[in-house]
Amino acid sequence: MSLEIMLIVIVTAVVQSVFGAGILLIGTPLLLLLGYSFVDVLIVLLPISLAMNVMKITKYHAHIDLSLVRRVMVLTLPAIAVFLFLVTHVQINIGLIIGPFLIFIAFKSISATVEHILDRLMRYENLYLLTVGIVHGTSNLGGSLLTALVHHKHYPKDVARVTIAACYSTFAIVQLVTLALFSRQQVDIPIFGNIIYILVATVIFELIDSTFFSRIEQDRYRHIFAGFLAFSGLVLIMKSFMH
Repeated sequence: MSLEIMLIVIVTAVVQSVFGAGILLIGTPLLLLLGYSFVDVLIVLLPISLAMNVMKITKYHAHIDLSLVRRVMVLTLPAIAVFLFLVTHVQINIGLIIGPFLIFIAFKSISATVEHILDRLMRYENLYLLTVGIVHGTSNLGGSLLTALVHHKHYPKDVARVTIAACYSTFAIVQLVTLALFSRQQVDIPIFGNIIYILVATVIFELIDSTFFSRIEQDRYRHIFAGFLAFSGLVLIMKSFMH
């Protein structure tokens, strides 16, 4: 068990407890910066993210936008599997593209121009979801684009968080199966450490869910969500320059 991984898990678990994303979106670039390989990052973070998301789905499944989840499964999951298989042989750094896009979306609530541009972009939702799959398969960061889409849809906070969690869960399952089938020789699972990380993350979720999330007003949540997107964008940009 690594102290640096534990600290990252604690911080990102708090974020994911509120927004439905964070373990992969923030944890991936941080662990890559610390020198971990892409496959090692997946093996550590995917089970943690999946465990937290399953807890959200179990508690709040009635709020899931099943229509979006079905489109995600059809358009996104095949691309994730294909491009995850490819990326185990080729390194691709697209954080410098995704980062500015997230910051741009964060200004949606305060700029009519940005909102108009995004309205036009999101009309091509099927193509957008296919892009999510390609990005997630190659970098583990496609959830950032999914989160941006959910933010754009103006869902109530319960719907936003659990819908992201449901989509992320399908992402994680496909990624883990793909690794097990095609990259088994690269996989070294630290079972004890992973169990500890999962336990810590799930406890954090229960604490945040019962003490903080339920008290956030909808309008305030939307502004906090925008700030989260902007912060995530900055993290990805910094990671790209430090790569």
